[in-house]
Amino acid sequence: MNFEFLPKYYNFFIQGTKYTILISFFSVLLGIVFGTILSLMRISNNKILKMISTSYIEFMRGTPLMVQLFIIYYGLDVSSIVGGGFGDIISGIITLSLNSGAYVAEIIRSGIQAVDKGQMEAARSLGMPYNMAMRYIIYPQAFKNILPALVNEFIVVIKESSIVSIIGIHELMYNADTVRGVTFRAFEPLIIAALIYFLLTTSLSKVLSKLEGRLRVSD
Repeated sequence: MNFEFLPKYYNFFIQGTKYTILISFFSVLLGIVFGTILSLMRISNNKILKMISTSYIEFMRGTPLMVQLFIIYYGLDVSSIVGGGFGDIISGIITLSLNSGAYVAEIIRSGIQAVDKGQMEAARSLGMPYNMAMRYIIYPQAFKNILPALVNEFIVVIKESSIVSIIGIHELMYNADTVRGVTFRAFEPLIIAALIYFLLTTSLSKVLSKLEGRLRVSD
């Protein structure tokens, strides 16, 4: 293997990593917000809300992410509204957050339903309204239960963000392919990209594992 090209083209990998982190961060953030809303709709007593959320989750989980990306990219045509590469980035973030939201919704729903029903009954017997009981009693316990699954979902989003390269976003995988084309080195740029993805995911995993450990100590 020959990495002599790296001093000349390392900036491609740095810039690509910045875009990957940016896209992943906002996708995860919006995915949590959207997933929380979907999970509440899924467990609600309103049949219409439950049907809408269930249908959406099943559709997003049952179709390829690439298809969803093309639907958002060509259907919303964000680039023509916003303009330039920024519109492409927004399209990528929207797609990843909508896709992640479907999985996060199921994670949160399972976490809430895993909390003993007696917790809610005890809170209501003390005079707590339903929303207050959910906020102060159910959600904190559910969060501790679902944290490992959320960590896995965050890692998946970071890795799946590479798919936005197909719509021209200069994230890590796109720039790695650019270096491959310029240097005619088919293998080495991919190794560097893989190592960067590995560092991103393992760093996130360690940070969130420490958070999980602190939450367990607080019990």
